[in-house]
Amino acid sequence: MTDLIQIARQFIEAIPHARALGMTFESLGNGTAVISMPYDPRFVGDPATGVIHGGAVSALMDTASGAAVMCHPAAPGTTATLDLRIDYFRAATPGQTITARAECYHMTRSVAFVRVTATDEDTARPVAAANGAFTVDAAARGQA
Repeated sequence: MTDLIQIARQFIEAIPHARALGMTFESLGNGTAVISMPYDPRFVGDPATGVIHGGAVSALMDTASGAAVMCHPAAPGTTATLDLRIDYFRAATPGQTITARAECYHMTRSVAFVRVTATDEDTARPVAAANGAFTVDAAARGQA
């Protein structure tokens, strides 16, 4: 597990916007990833309400999804987003950390499928949910 955590930290460090948004791994392994992003006034989308911009939330969800693919037992060495459809349910509560929980639930020879949910402290009412498809490098998996 230590290797996975080290890989996760390198993953965040390699993505400039993930670093800039202050993303941190909470857990990682077996096709699931949990990444949090603290509230930061620099990323407020509406100064009147203090609500974090949806783009920051989508970046968090995309990053968690990619990490879930990369830590899947049949994972490729790298991945990229093919499609990510996000449904926004409500604004995140200003001042609260947002956490994305992603699960890579199915993998074919060329595509990985992921579900991800973003919540603030009110985990019973998600901020957003998404389904995505990510590339899988069959050659890297030894299945070319």
